[in-house]
Amino acid sequence: MQKKSRNHKKSRNYKKTGKGVSGLLGLFLTECFLTVAAEIFRELHSFRTTGYRIFSKKWRGAGRCRMVFLSDLHNQVYGYRNNRLFYAVKRTRPDLILVGGDMLVGKNGHDYRRTLDFLKRLPEICPVYYANGNHEQRMKENPAEYSQSYKGYKRELQKAGIRLLENESEEISIGGMPVRVTGLEIPDAGYARIRRDKIDAETVADCVGDCDRDYYQILLAHNPSHMKAYLSWGADLVLSGHLHGGIVRIPGFRGVISPGFELFPKYSGGCYREGSQTAVVSRGLGSHTIPVRLFNEAELIVLEF
Repeated sequence: MQKKSRNHKKSRNYKKTGKGVSGLLGLFLTECFLTVAAEIFRELHSFRTTGYRIFSKKWRGAGRCRMVFLSDLHNQVYGYRNNRLFYAVKRTRPDLILVGGDMLVGKNGHDYRRTLDFLKRLPEICPVYYANGNHEQRMKENPAEYSQSYKGYKRELQKAGIRLLENESEEISIGGMPVRVTGLEIPDAGYARIRRDKIDAETVADCVGDCDRDYYQILLAHNPSHMKAYLSWGADLVLSGHLHGGIVRIPGFRGVISPGFELFPKYSGGCYREGSQTAVVSRGLGSHTIPVRLFNEAELIVLEF
């Protein structure tokens, strides 16, 4: 009887040990969850400045140039009147500001007035060129579906001196370098999540005309999923956004998923050299449908030529 009792006590000790291990595991998982949640919160309310140096044979002999690229703000506000973002742009002392679209949220119930207020201040710094993303484009093409007016938005930007490029180009000179800035609007089906239309170089040419090789050609093309087409068209520099960095990034690799549910998209965020051509994809400055960022801080991009 005594032997049986001792075995019973051992069994109870094992159970206590098991509870202790599971308790420690639960505490560890809770701490991991809270740490990840805190990091997501931090990344959703902050941004970084990312700099890239752009090299091109075409730029030889021209003066140095600095451009700022903004994309995918989605009505995000960084401080009163977006001053944190505005003064971060101003401190870079850019020669040109390029806007890559989706600065507002193309859904009813999302007021774009604070975004408009921020954008209208940018021409105080330097010339601004703006190409639409899919959010602006769908408001423009389907005005009856939206309570806010794309026409009113465009009118206010133009009054402030911002040049909107809706499948248009403008030739300018920077540091003695002839530069052509083109804003591309692809067909709406090119943004579809399931059966996305194929966009090729001919599609791009149908929208904006042929690439002019006499200029350093910058193409503002919101959706990087069609990067091959943009490069085949002949752009020296492609500036895109749209993918929000892949929502969650695997450090040293890529973003995990695109808004179109593509896993590990190649052009999820960063600077890509393709021979003599360069593509820069912004991780964006805001979020909307999926309010998550992890290892994927929002960014203001500065390009040094």
